[in-house]
Amino acid sequence: MPQLIKDRAVVADRWTLLRDGGTPDSLPASGAVIVPLTAWTAHRDALAARSDVGVWLAPADDPATLAADVAALPLIAVDFPQFTDGRGYSIARLLRERFGFTGELRAIGDIQRDQLYYLAQCGFNAFALRDDRSADDALAGLAVFSDGYQLTHARVPWFRRRDTAASHSAFRFPCE
Repeated sequence: MPQLIKDRAVVADRWTLLRDGGTPDSLPASGAVIVPLTAWTAHRDALAARSDVGVWLAPADDPATLAADVAALPLIAVDFPQFTDGRGYSIARLLRERFGFTGELRAIGDIQRDQLYYLAQCGFNAFALRDDRSADDALAGLAVFSDGYQLTHARVPWFRRRDTAASHSAFRFPCE
């Protein structure tokens, strides 16, 4: 069974990613599956009847298409077909912040260790790596940085701390 990183641990992946989609009749009768957005929109009612169906978005897909369904979906995956394609970062932020998705948000495709920290900052909590990459090695990528300059979580980013520290400092520049 393939492995992935989920909630900062390496776990077995119980989901089957269907790249080509299909119809509800062509899906496995049991087992968790991730279908493309096109299959979800074409067969939404039949797929929504199952509790083990997730949806994956391509970089050009509009996450607003899933706005009405985010509460019912257990998993949404965002595809990164190339390491250099950053549109998935924005899709993740929209799903979490604008549409309130609270389930598993998984990065799929050409995911590399160097991206994991930044992907997590945008809301991803699961990462399906390529077969030629080690999940254990990539897990260390989540701990590469201890803090960030631009944070997307509740912590105060460094550039805001600098402003706060300067206003409370006893030291003043001569031109102030």
